[in-house]
Amino acid sequence: MENKTDPKSTALLVMDVQALTVNMIANSETLLKPLNKAIQKARAGGIPIIYVVIGFRKGYPEVSASNKSFSQIAHSTGMNIDTEEATRVHASVAPAPGDIIVTKKRVSAFAGSDLEIVLRSGNIKHLVLTGIATSGVVLSTIREAADKDYVLTVLSDCCADRDEEVHRVLTTKVFIRQADVLTADTWPL
Repeated sequence: MENKTDPKSTALLVMDVQALTVNMIANSETLLKPLNKAIQKARAGGIPIIYVVIGFRKGYPEVSASNKSFSQIAHSTGMNIDTEEATRVHASVAPAPGDIIVTKKRVSAFAGSDLEIVLRSGNIKHLVLTGIATSGVVLSTIREAADKDYVLTVLSDCCADRDEEVHRVLTTKVFIRQADVLTADTWPL
């Protein structure tokens, strides 16, 4: 069921849209253009925008050797996500003064971050999810947020995945069980 967005209890989450992740998407403009539209819509509607970035301390002390995904990143060359530059949001969708930036340490936006405290403090009950990758941060965050009883909306054209078929299946068959799946144009404000 599609919910009209109540700006007083809604936040737009822009997740893992850092230069490093944007560069992993084949045609990033197909993501960035609608994402910019959603961000502008949120700003015009008085909806807070929360940017969620992945980031680690120098040397990755938060990454366990038993964590298959992140230990590979920590030990690879060229994937330096333990720098301030690596956590910077892509310039085309950069935060404005007053936007909140949350740094996470795992796949879900909630894991290893203070996102839940920020949401509770703002009386946020409805999350509008966007980000890279659909099969990563978006999937993990939707599952955890649903378990925490948030009202959820996913803007499918504001999410991207390296595997377009996985993106399609998630946005048309999986996410609809827990969220309204809309586009930047059809998101009602």
